[in-house]
Amino acid sequence: MDKSRLPRALTPAVPAVPAVPAVPAVPAVPAVPAVPAVPAGPVRAARAVRGPAPVLAAAVLLGGALTAAGPTAQAAAPQAPTAAPAPAPGCSAPYRISQKLAGGTTWRMCWHYDSSAGLVLDNVTYQPKGEPRPIQVLASAKLAQVHVPYDNGQAEYDDLTGFGFGYGLRDLKPTECPGGTVKTVKVPDAGRVKGLCTTTRSRGHAYRMASDDGADVWQEQGTDLLLYTVNKVSWYEYITEWRFSSDGTISANVGATGSLSPGDYDAGDGRGWPIGKGAKDYAASHSHNVFWRLNFGLDGGVRDRIEQYDSEVTPPPANGSPTTRTTRTPVTKELAGDARTMRWWRVVSATGKNKDGHPRSYEIVPGPSAPHAGRPFTKHDIYVTQNRACEQFASNNILNCGRNAPDSVDEWVNGETLSHPVVWVNIGFHHIARDEDQQPMPVHWQGFQLAPRDVTAMNPLTPADLVGQNGAPPQGS
Repeated sequence: MDKSRLPRALTPAVPAVPAVPAVPAVPAVPAVPAVPAVPAGPVRAARAVRGPAPVLAAAVLLGGALTAAGPTAQAAAPQAPTAAPAPAPGCSAPYRISQKLAGGTTWRMCWHYDSSAGLVLDNVTYQPKGEPRPIQVLASAKLAQVHVPYDNGQAEYDDLTGFGFGYGLRDLKPTECPGGTVKTVKVPDAGRVKGLCTTTRSRGHAYRMASDDGADVWQEQGTDLLLYTVNKVSWYEYITEWRFSSDGTISANVGATGSLSPGDYDAGDGRGWPIGKGAKDYAASHSHNVFWRLNFGLDGGVRDRIEQYDSEVTPPPANGSPTTRTTRTPVTKELAGDARTMRWWRVVSATGKNKDGHPRSYEIVPGPSAPHAGRPFTKHDIYVTQNRACEQFASNNILNCGRNAPDSVDEWVNGETLSHPVVWVNIGFHHIARDEDQQPMPVHWQGFQLAPRDVTAMNPLTPADLVGQNGAPPQGS
């Protein structure tokens, strides 16, 4: 066991700094109760078994699932949206981020800092070119736990709520934020830290298309608004990264770097890997189970709908081709979901539609993951729960939800009907050390994306001479 991670004295947590003002016409994010003192013990008590599985009602997509209706003589012109998008977020200048990217897309949001979760984003809005007002995507988004169990069973950590993740914010040098700004963060009991980088990065091709004869080529290089912090917990340094792309995609990632724990080089029982000369020093293998909490509030509402999609391939008949059928399942009750091949989820706005009259939504795209079966709360990839102000951390939830209340997300899934859903994403990484992990350890990333699905009537970066190609395109490009 890494002795450096034994309990250390921590000052009781202070409420997040600063409070974000309410935005007119946007439902307020429920207040989070005051956070009690950080628990002393690094190893948690065993959890109770998760409640009953949710009940889902399936509905098959009609008319050739997920396909266009067919060619038309002329592309349909986009119509005005049927619901006004949410207004831009409001907060004091130091806690406001606004960035117009190449291609005309503008992202706006507020931020604050929590002594357990670290960076928290509030009232995130997206305004592509051609949209008269910002479209709210997220009411709030943040890390919800970094759970670290070691393979030998000798140590298990909840880094956010058990080991002072928020207090470990590091100063960033200007060279770590090229072309951007390092913002000052007020960290409870730690003072001011120059710890939040806001900058832009190129991400390569956003699209490329050539005409049939090759005479015309349409291409654009995509750009991202990048926000990140670095938090140190024991020997690890966690890079918490949010990317907001010019095409409307949001990417959330955590990168683990720093150093392998020097107190865990005794894993000679098949639960480690030799590091260094010969086969003497075995670094203990372990997992990083990273959770995020997402309160969407699309278009400023709270009654978003959750839908699950599954596609099944039917083997080809004799002299035929295989077929695929896609089924939509409305998720009406709390869910513990597992990612599978050809399965995906989306969050659908209850009020907003794009200029084609289609409901706006965001698709949840989990990244590569190694689910850890050791605890009930780590067994599933996606959780959807009814919003509760006290339910903020996926495990070792230190907020007061009442006497004998469960303290992990799996136990909050108990069949309740969803009227204000909150999405939890769990991405696991099993870290078996290698020689290249010294020294320092290269960053290993884990995360997910939120991809716009019908938020706009066309690609938000469509060049001007192609805007008429909405619907079935003409023959050829």
